[in-house]
Amino acid sequence: MKVYCPALVCLALLIGCGERMRTPAPNATPAEPTNTAVNVRDRAETVKTPIDQNENQADIDLTAAIRKRVVDTDLSVNAHNVKIITQNGKVTLRGPVKSAEEKKQVEQIAHDVAGADNVDSQLEISV
Repeated sequence: MKVYCPALVCLALLIGCGERMRTPAPNATPAEPTNTAVNVRDRAETVKTPIDQNENQADIDLTAAIRKRVVDTDLSVNAHNVKIITQNGKVTLRGPVKSAEEKKQVEQIAHDVAGADNVDSQLEISV
């Protein structure tokens, strides 16, 4: 008389199903990451990233004032997390936002705080 251990039977079934789930169909093409082009663009020397934020108090205060107003506004998580990079009083806004309205709101906040001539908006509307 053979005795089966239910735990071993379940484990064998799970392993078998897991292998089947991980194996792609023969004609399936792997999906490309959606941010590859953005990553390539962001590696360019001319593109500002948060590491370019100046450490002087005036630039830090300007960035903080813009960030506070953005976060205190009813916007999407993406809009709350846009990159705000300030160098010598010049603000660069980068990142995705949900809509054209959100883009306009974030830009308006930056214009109000830093002055319209001191803002470079590179915000992108998410698809």
